[in-house]
Amino acid sequence: MFDVAELMERSEEPPQQRSSGESSQRRSAGSTRRPAIWADVPEAQWNDWRWQLSHRLNSLEELSQIIHLTDEEVAGCRSPHFRVDITPYFASLIDPDDPHCPIRRQVIPTGKELMPFNGMVADSLNEDGHSPVPGLVHRYPDRVLMLVTTQCASYCRYCTRSRIVGDPAAQFSRSDYDRQIDYIARTPQVRDVLLSGGDPLILPPRVLEDLLRRLRAIEHVEIIRIGSRVPVFLPQRITPDLTEMLRRYHPLWMNLHFNHAKELTPEVAVALARLADAGIPLGAQTVLLAGINDSVAVMKELVHKLVRHRVRPYYLYQCDLVEGAGHFRTTVSKGIEIIEGLRGHTSGYAIPTYVVDAPGGGGKIPVMPQYLISQAPGKVVLRNFEGFITTYDEPNDYTGHTAARPEAARPRHDLDSEGVHGLLAGVATFIKPEGFDQRHARPGEVRWEPPPAVPAAAPDGNGHQRERG
Repeated sequence: MFDVAELMERSEEPPQQRSSGESSQRRSAGSTRRPAIWADVPEAQWNDWRWQLSHRLNSLEELSQIIHLTDEEVAGCRSPHFRVDITPYFASLIDPDDPHCPIRRQVIPTGKELMPFNGMVADSLNEDGHSPVPGLVHRYPDRVLMLVTTQCASYCRYCTRSRIVGDPAAQFSRSDYDRQIDYIARTPQVRDVLLSGGDPLILPPRVLEDLLRRLRAIEHVEIIRIGSRVPVFLPQRITPDLTEMLRRYHPLWMNLHFNHAKELTPEVAVALARLADAGIPLGAQTVLLAGINDSVAVMKELVHKLVRHRVRPYYLYQCDLVEGAGHFRTTVSKGIEIIEGLRGHTSGYAIPTYVVDAPGGGGKIPVMPQYLISQAPGKVVLRNFEGFITTYDEPNDYTGHTAARPEAARPRHDLDSEGVHGLLAGVATFIKPEGFDQRHARPGEVRWEPPPAVPAAAPDGNGHQRERG
């Protein structure tokens, strides 16, 4: 278990130093306004990530010093749904007089967190049900989610993992890491590992590097990803030493979490530039939140700023059905409306994929506007973002992938043929809900079983189709 004191004790990095170029960049862009209580804090301390962590705000009394709290917020601070911690830097972005401030609403608890709603569940994505060892989620065939800490720099009030995040008693240990890495090492179909939590960039540097080193030593692990909100909550943590360490473990990708353009401050710009200059591809995940970013104009401003900072919008998430998040939820139609307002109206690079992370553990389901209007043999009817309707003629002589191509002969893992793809590939003819046969069984009935699926034709050595039989 790592707390803030241990994190700072085990870090060998000196307080963050900026090059003269970075300093001038920050001055020219402006810097964050500080509330009066921090006006006398020296610049070197303010820019030291360890000082930021050790001075986080977490009580009603502390928050009242910088924000004019509403009755609803006071009630939330007295009985928070889960842990409250806000870095002084992120708190300095809050409008103290506007209860609708998009920064404020993400981190200040309110009494609405305690209100139940239809569909609410602690583990809405059933991550525990897909966890072969503690802290490892193997939901998709070729990738795993590796939870390495329950601690964050600050805590989002709509957190998907609020059941464990922020709880110091629910921390992961070295033995948990050993079991996670052992599972990955003996599961050859895993080619992609995502480190998350909590926030991996809160780990002591030596611990994080040890995890990266051990994962990189596994031959079948092709890429490593880190999911983090530290560049938003604690941009001071993205030091030259940290980025130099991360650079050693390429191919390394990073998914960051941005919800509003106001989060992209000059300090964050410096952090993003360091990561991008270290060759780390940056993606952004955004949660659709009522009253914060649920408009086309707000979302467009966010994605445009992200792209300017070399961050590719990746996912726009429908808010999960987790306890405490009911008042943040929007309708799915609002998300479709936002994508409708982005597609064609801005660069494709700036458009995230809107997804519902399926309750019960079904994984991410893309939900998009309907651009395919109709289909007929040899022709499809499509519409564009303006309502322009057109047809596309499909080929009449298309025969599909042939065995003459070497990749067609590669063996597939059984998991590659699950679901609808398995039906299309001919390895199954139907998908039955659990208990289907039992529900439809009749006394004395002889069950019919279909013959195994056999393709009607198979390619010969020249890549042409030949009939079986």
